[in-house]
Amino acid sequence: MTQEPYKSGFVALIGRPNVGKSTLLNQVLGQKIAIMSDKAQTTRNKIHGVYTSDKAQIVFIDTPGIHKPKHKLGEFMTRIAQNTLNEVDLVVFMIDVEQGYGKGDQYIIDLLEKAKTPVFLILNKIDKVHPDELLPLIEEYRSKYAFDEVIPISALQGNNVNTLIELITSYLDEGPKYYPDEQVTDHPERFIAAELIREKILHLTREEVPHSIAVVIDDMKREENDVVYIQAAVVVERPSQKGIIIGKQGAMLKKIGTLARKDIEALLGSKVFLELWVKVQKNWRDKESQLRDFGFSEDEY
Repeated sequence: MTQEPYKSGFVALIGRPNVGKSTLLNQVLGQKIAIMSDKAQTTRNKIHGVYTSDKAQIVFIDTPGIHKPKHKLGEFMTRIAQNTLNEVDLVVFMIDVEQGYGKGDQYIIDLLEKAKTPVFLILNKIDKVHPDELLPLIEEYRSKYAFDEVIPISALQGNNVNTLIELITSYLDEGPKYYPDEQVTDHPERFIAAELIREKILHLTREEVPHSIAVVIDDMKREENDVVYIQAAVVVERPSQKGIIIGKQGAMLKKIGTLARKDIEALLGSKVFLELWVKVQKNWRDKESQLRDFGFSEDEY
């Protein structure tokens, strides 16, 4: 019996902000490597997630939501997402069926016209609408672009995600394993740890603190007792934001640390000692030198 060839390739997840790209990536991998929030613009860098099976290895690239930038950080995020289209074997364009078609989608479709790879349309959050609402939406998007496949899913609940994986695999060429079987991301542990801390801040502070937050891991080391010690700085733009994150008698910062530590322990498989502190750096999102210091460097991409 002839064995089927092993397949591999790189797949970009693109879409407007907050359509569920990170949720899908975490669902596919079975663990959290991309942070999730109901605030738009959660993802700032390209997150590489590696899915490996006995048939294929798919390297997913979760890009920042494509949007009209308002500051240098936003410009960086949008360029990263756009450049990714030229690096992959297949593009997954995700939409939120509750939001429907919008101007932001047309901007992305215009970018896709230059793509030389297959493009899938993924309709996410189908658990939120009646099935009868899907067909007109599919027809509207098909009238604007000749998608190779259209797959309705619920990234949160996992509906049709296996079907999506099978379809992606069928489009990929024969290729090698780029990463070991057990590896789920090519980002260093300190990058993921910083992202998990930032996720808790976004979740707990809600609308009080906008996306003017960066998390910098100052030190991360594993001691002989297998405990991982992490010191991290939370950078904000205004003193008022510092007060919100610290909270009354330090209660908010303690809660952020407790929740983040649990996720980091699950990621590392070790006990974690996490120390957080907060500092103010005015308008850091518009200063290129600080963006580079905080890891937003296009040289890596």
